[in-house]
Amino acid sequence: MAETPQQDASVVSPAALPVAAPLPQDDTLKGILCLVAGLFVFSIQDLVIKLISADYPLSLVLTIRSTTALPILLAMVVFDGGFRLLRNERLPLVLVRAFVMFFAYGCYYMGFATLPLATCVALFFTTPLFITMLSVVILGEKVGPRRWGSILVGFIGVLVIVRPDSAEFDWAYLLPVIAGFAYAFSQVLTRKLGGSVGASVMAFYGNVFFLINALVLAVLFGSGSHANESHPSLGFLLRAWTWPETRDLLLMMACGLVAAVGLTLLTQAYRIGRTSSVAPFEYSYLLWGFLYGWLFWGEMPGASTWLGFGIIVGAGLYVLYRERQTGTPTLMRRGGWRKFRRKREPAPAIET
Repeated sequence: MAETPQQDASVVSPAALPVAAPLPQDDTLKGILCLVAGLFVFSIQDLVIKLISADYPLSLVLTIRSTTALPILLAMVVFDGGFRLLRNERLPLVLVRAFVMFFAYGCYYMGFATLPLATCVALFFTTPLFITMLSVVILGEKVGPRRWGSILVGFIGVLVIVRPDSAEFDWAYLLPVIAGFAYAFSQVLTRKLGGSVGASVMAFYGNVFFLINALVLAVLFGSGSHANESHPSLGFLLRAWTWPETRDLLLMMACGLVAAVGLTLLTQAYRIGRTSSVAPFEYSYLLWGFLYGWLFWGEMPGASTWLGFGIIVGAGLYVLYRERQTGTPTLMRRGGWRKFRRKREPAPAIET
């Protein structure tokens, strides 16, 4: 979720490793292309996982996917500069980011088992709204009333889709929203790490955490003693391990290749491009989500989903527009958190 990332090795021991490489140069066009390509690649993985979510447990899918991706991502690290890149003083934050990514995608994939693909995608795209909210807490950004208003409108769009007061409400609707929040948090962390940790390193550790956590889930639930097929999402999480048929095994392994390329592309996109310019292209994924849902399952969103989807997208795009207009430094400062702390562009006290 490949473009070869610029190298940014950090110091563990001055005698053993070189000093940190220069901060990545701003290349927004390449960032946009990496993002669009990464989202298309990931859409293939999402399609495969939804196709097999009714027959296998999530832990099995993620174990095979991550095992397949591991040597590919390790080769990318070696190509970028060698194993020394894995020794990094910011490793604790890298691992926090990796865990958050696993949680985000775990919730997202569980939603596939219950919800139409288009609905999952639409709810997941609360991400830009969450990014702005998290920027206040993590980056100390000042957000004006227009953006707070847009965030509120965006979450009204979520309620239009979810309709919590209706008889059709299902708790699985919350899964892609939770995933959107966690994914937003991971992107804030990505930007904080962008000047000192390479994209391939972040992708490698992200995949390692996927594998470790998938194995933990397998130990906890793989025997099937907690299996619960009363709800599709619970069934996907708690179902017992069964060896997949050859076709399904190959599909799961293909997800590993997709994950290796896709993770690197998405990570690189936010490292080298201004987020205000790159982030709107996250919505290109909607095309694939709606297209696959229609082609493979004959899913056509209802009027409330279309309305809620339009509200969420409109609010998200307006938030990104206001960030550009006000010169907001949210995730846009070159050089990550430390440079942001040293020198921050003044934000207007009152947003007009």
